[in-house]
Amino acid sequence: MKWSLPLARIKGIDLKVHVTFPLLLIWVAIQDSLTGVGPAQVFESIAFILALFVCVIFHEFGHALTAARYGIRTSDVTLLPIGGVARLERMPEDPKQEFMVAIAGPLVNVVIAGVLFLLAAVSIGLRVPTAERIFAGHFLTRLMTVNVALVVFNMLPAFPMDGGRIVRSLLALKLEYSRATAIAGSLGQAMALIFGFLGFFGNPFLILIAVFVWMGATQETHMAQMRAYFSGTPVREATVTDFRTVGPNEHLREVVQLLLTSTQEDFPVVEGDKVLGLITRDRLSSALQEHGEEYPVRAAMRTDYRMLDASESLQNAFMQMQQEQAQTYLVFSGDRLYGLLTTRNLGEFISVRSALSKQKRATGGDGEAPAR
Repeated sequence: MKWSLPLARIKGIDLKVHVTFPLLLIWVAIQDSLTGVGPAQVFESIAFILALFVCVIFHEFGHALTAARYGIRTSDVTLLPIGGVARLERMPEDPKQEFMVAIAGPLVNVVIAGVLFLLAAVSIGLRVPTAERIFAGHFLTRLMTVNVALVVFNMLPAFPMDGGRIVRSLLALKLEYSRATAIAGSLGQAMALIFGFLGFFGNPFLILIAVFVWMGATQETHMAQMRAYFSGTPVREATVTDFRTVGPNEHLREVVQLLLTSTQEDFPVVEGDKVLGLITRDRLSSALQEHGEEYPVRAAMRTDYRMLDASESLQNAFMQMQQEQAQTYLVFSGDRLYGLLTTRNLGEFISVRSALSKQKRATGGDGEAPAR
């Protein structure tokens, strides 16, 4: 996540904090100061927030370590003013595994709440949990209460929050993954509207959460649809096979002419049957600014180009492109350059598959118009 600073590395997972996180501590300090409390109370409030976010870290690592059991890597856990985010490389495709990954975080908070209850019992004794003692009492009882609240809040069916993912995993036991995601996503967007409405009349952080839930639900629904379109499809079906190449001894002016007279933006650099590199539109632009049109292609090309096999799964290729944020892959069939796989062409492929899917539903799945 952008604007995040590294804190530590735990179990191979980077723990980061977003640069906006200190704003939460400043806001808490200001709010306490305005009530007229002393520095000691301000310090305790900040310490409470930090202790709460330690619990959030445990929550997120609950997700990450459970996902690791299924071979899913987590690149980082980031602390934000509204909570934490564990960035898994993917969610499990098995609904049962997704259920376990989703519920692991809230279960961690249940364990934390239980431990805090025992600590509070030892330190201050067992007492009737009145509202005053829960919300304005001992540090440990307040932290215990917040952990219980985290469990309740995270279990709300607001996809892509934990509760929403649990709903999606249960639906996916009976429905297609994309359909289950669409239902969970719609439910998440409805919850986002509720959060936003309540935020205007209460805690403004609910508005931020509403935005996060709405955007997350929309994005995950879109991603699930694309997975459905790519499922069982090899890379070759979305590959651009009508493409132009350039030689390493040509000059940038020849590449400019190809760029201006075609829709192609990135050009493989080929000598005989051997692929030497790739000159991208961005690399072309920067080389033109620095060296001009007479600069040789060999000196401007990238040699760290990315490759795919034409028989590979398009779904896996798409996920790889997302992770590496790559715009173009060179597709090979054996040792022969077969074509180019670009994000632009993937978009066109999705558009075509989407149109065909809608047409299939409209005609009852047999390609013919339904009887009237």
